[in-house]
Amino acid sequence: MSGPLITASALEARLGDPNTRIVDCRFDLSDPEAGRRQWLNGHIPAAVFADLDRDLAGRVTAESGRHPLPPAGWLAKRLGELGIGNDTRVVVYDAGAGALAARAWWLLRWLGHEDVSLLERGLAGWTADDRDIERGEVEVSTRSFTPRLRDGVTVTTEEVEKRFGREGDSVLVDARERGRFLGEYEPIDRVAGHIPGAMNLPYGDLIEADGRFLSLESIRQRFADVLGEGDTREWAVMCGSGVTACHLALAAAVVGRREPALYVGSWSEWIRDPNRPVATGK
Repeated sequence: MSGPLITASALEARLGDPNTRIVDCRFDLSDPEAGRRQWLNGHIPAAVFADLDRDLAGRVTAESGRHPLPPAGWLAKRLGELGIGNDTRVVVYDAGAGALAARAWWLLRWLGHEDVSLLERGLAGWTADDRDIERGEVEVSTRSFTPRLRDGVTVTTEEVEKRFGREGDSVLVDARERGRFLGEYEPIDRVAGHIPGAMNLPYGDLIEADGRFLSLESIRQRFADVLGEGDTREWAVMCGSGVTACHLALAAAVVGRREPALYVGSWSEWIRDPNRPVATGK
């Protein structure tokens, strides 16, 4: 079984392995069709495309956030159509540090598939050394994928209201950039700020400028700054819509820390009800 990260050179050695499936997860919130266009224009050889809205999220409702979970059975069928079976090694990537591809990593693990890795530095890392790029559609043979759902890996809005944010109780960690968390600006959702009592650890604080993860020691220290030195507190992660929060879960796996639950609805679901409290500032 692979670890949570894989380098470009290690992936290159796997090209042509019929039991390895590479998944391109590029996406642009401002242009939802851009990811597929980019994939068609150039991708890692044999990589299939998974769309954040269509493949990695379910139907948005009046109560949900922007990227609710897809039904497990539907997702399992879709993974099979992408050539992923229960015994397939999966490598996911996006344009860079993995903020989007981490959602695919998390979803596969939610369905009980442990052999999935994120390509460190993504496509940018792959092309940095002039590795081969393929264009156009990719033909795959459908495989059978049987989901084995993991328990206790998600929390609902109701659970957040009851269990998270109060001093001494479980910790809720928000992966959004600091300015959004503080309520200084909000480029996507209609309300700025954060859930009262939440802590802030922007996912970008765990990566170098070139998309590499920080050293293990540095990542552990970032977690300790918000969670304390021990590894016993219950914690959950959130962001704007339950996507980039998965990057924190992946980073926890990288350093061997107990993984958090995911607040899938995240900020975009929290603010659906105007009666829920909103905090700004530090």
